[in-house]
Amino acid sequence: MNDDLEAALSLERFARYLAWADGDHARALDLYALNTRISEALYTPLQMLEVALRNRMHTVMSAAKHDRWFEDEGFLAIERQRQQLADAIEDVVREGKEATAGRLVAALTFSFWTSMLSPSYENLWQTALHRIARREDGKGLRRKDLSGPLKPIRTLRNRVAHHEPVVHWNLPKHHGNIVRITRWLSPAAAAWCDRHSRFGAVYPAGGIVLARTTDLE
Repeated sequence: MNDDLEAALSLERFARYLAWADGDHARALDLYALNTRISEALYTPLQMLEVALRNRMHTVMSAAKHDRWFEDEGFLAIERQRQQLADAIEDVVREGKEATAGRLVAALTFSFWTSMLSPSYENLWQTALHRIARREDGKGLRRKDLSGPLKPIRTLRNRVAHHEPVVHWNLPKHHGNIVRITRWLSPAAAAWCDRHSRFGAVYPAGGIVLARTTDLE
């Protein structure tokens, strides 16, 4: 039975769990199950962070310019973002819907929104985007205060979405950053997340012990 399950999971990918379990197949399957539970628990805070980030950016930029600010000629400084916008428009139209600003904001990827915090937009941060978030004490933030922790968070989000291993990551650190940034963006969103997130209950109190720790993030 276990052999069939391991084959279904892909022997190549399951080999990582075996290495972390020092060759113990039962322990490896337990780690796989734990990875699944943790990934499920991370979905709630990751979802709220993504929604809060894109909506705060859209609110601030709409006030500074207009609600289709991302379509202004020459505004998007990164080619990948321009392609992501084109893809979002195509996806909405393919569904037989009007490409309204609200639908496009929802269709644009997390990568699009985190790219708005890249060095290419430092001037925009100084003039407008800095309004998206504030510290708990009311003090302002630097662009890097968001872009730094968001880079690995975006990778973590993609790993969770594609059913990849995450148990070898420093998940308490990244979860703390997710919650902190969400609170900076929207205290109300962070409070909702605190009520509904299961990460604290699912992640082992004593941490996760692996026989071999490689590429720890």
